[in-house]
Amino acid sequence: MNKKRFSRSLVLIMSFTMIFAMLATVSYAKTKMEIDASVNAALDRFDKQVKGAKEYRSIAKGMLVIPNVTKAAFIVGGQYGQGALLVNGKTAGYYSLASGSLGYQIGAEQYDLVILFATNAALDKFKASTGWEAGLDAEITLIQVGLDAPVSTLVSQHPVLGFVIDQKGLMAGVSVKGAKFTPISPD
Repeated sequence: MNKKRFSRSLVLIMSFTMIFAMLATVSYAKTKMEIDASVNAALDRFDKQVKGAKEYRSIAKGMLVIPNVTKAAFIVGGQYGQGALLVNGKTAGYYSLASGSLGYQIGAEQYDLVILFATNAALDKFKASTGWEAGLDAEITLIQVGLDAPVSTLVSQHPVLGFVIDQKGLMAGVSVKGAKFTPISPD
């Protein structure tokens, strides 16, 4: 019985170590130039992969772009990324995304997250927050990249839209519910 308990403890400790080691590589503070370059690359991928991307961008009051979000899990999981809020095509602030989870999960993945604020009210609420939480402060409607639906209909029904693009890794599905977006001050 003690061997069984020891084995479980060892697996749990190794899991935590693996997760934190993976996340430690992305949790360092990036510079504004690094974030801006990553955001621009993510927007290029967004334009190439999302049907109606130019129309989405023209309708959006603001766009939060978090490139290279890294998610890792082995029972306990977490995800982290840094990006920028763009208003009228210009950087209006820098933000980090962080969340944790517990449950039956294993793997690692990386993806770009683009969140469009379709109304000024949704954008203003985000900008006024010091720790905006997806699902609590607003629902983010994740749109499938290949969805062929009228942009104006989606925007009129959902004030905050999210797109997951350039997904790489071995985890099933992406959820941003519970993710916290916090303003940061990179160098």
